[in-house]
Amino acid sequence: MIPVRILGTASLQPGPAVTTEALCARVGRDSTEVLRKTGIRTRHFAPPGTKAADVAAQVLRGALEAAGLEAKALRRIFCVSSMGGDVTTPATANRVAAALGLSGSCDAMDLSNACMGFLSAFDLAARSVATGLGPVGIVSVELLSRTTTPEDPRPYLVLGDAAAAAVLGAGRPGEGVLGVALGNDGTLPTDVVLENPHVTGKPERMRFLTPNKAMTRVALDALLRAARTVLEEARVELRDVEWVLTHQPNGRMLEVVLDAMGVEEERGVRVVDTVGSVGSASLPTSLDRLLRTRPVKAGDRILMVGVGAGVAHGAVLYQVGR
Repeated sequence: MIPVRILGTASLQPGPAVTTEALCARVGRDSTEVLRKTGIRTRHFAPPGTKAADVAAQVLRGALEAAGLEAKALRRIFCVSSMGGDVTTPATANRVAAALGLSGSCDAMDLSNACMGFLSAFDLAARSVATGLGPVGIVSVELLSRTTTPEDPRPYLVLGDAAAAAVLGAGRPGEGVLGVALGNDGTLPTDVVLENPHVTGKPERMRFLTPNKAMTRVALDALLRAARTVLEEARVELRDVEWVLTHQPNGRMLEVVLDAMGVEEERGVRVVDTVGSVGSASLPTSLDRLLRTRPVKAGDRILMVGVGAGVAHGAVLYQVGR
C-alpha cells in the first residue's frame, strides 16, 4: 500500500452549458441521433479569453478549501492537460502557483498524458507524499472547445471544457493506494491527435482518426486489462470494490465498459451526459462528484480506470481511510 489520503476535491465547468440541439443546428445534424450515439445532452464552452491557469487556480482553491488547507501548505503542484496550457513554456503550473500566492515554497510542473493524465499525476503525487513531499495538488484543466471547429463535427459535438482538482496528503493506517497498473501501447494506430503547430506550420485542431467502433474496441481492451492487473496486484475481487470510476468519452462507451466489467452503474457516477468528453478532467470530475454525492464510507475501495490516446491506459485502486 502507498499511504496517502485524498484530503479534498473540487470540479467546475468554466462556461455556460451548450446543448446538443444547439450544436447540431449549427452543423446540420439530427440532434436525436447524435444524442442516442453519444449520450451527451450538454457540454460547457469557456468564454473567449479564458486562461487555463486561472481556471486551474480556481478549482484547486476549491479542493484546498475542501481539504481545510491553505495554499501555502502545498509542496508540489501537477497541472494536467491533454491540449497544452496557456503557453508552450514555461509550465502553466507556474502560473497556477503564482495565482495561489506561492513564491519559492512549492514545486510546480505540467504533465501531459492525454486522457490518462490525471491517473498518471495521481500515481506521482501519491509516491511524492509517501516519500515526504506533500501535500500535493493535482489539477486537470481542459479547454477542449478551442481545439474543435464546426467544419469537423465529430470532435465538435462531443468535446467540452472542464476542470477538476484533488489534494493528496499523508495517509492514516489502512488508507491509501492498494494497487497501480499503468501502461502504454504506442504500436497501435493513432486514434486521436492534436498536431504541434510549430511542426506543421499551421493552426491545428483535434482530429479523430479511427472509426468509433475501432476506438471503442481498443479502449475497452486497454481498460479491462488495466482493471484486471490492478485487482490482481491488490488481491481484490471486482465484486468487492464498492465504487468504480472509468474514463467517460461518451455515454455509449461508458455503458459498454460497465457492461463488460459487470459493474452496476450505481457503483459509479455518470458525468459525461452533462459535461461532455473532457479529456483528463473526466476521472477527477467523477471522483469529486462521487465523494460529494455518494455515501462513501471508511474502508470503501474506489477503482479508477482510464485510457487515452497513445494508447495510454491504467488503473488505481484506492482505499478510503477512517
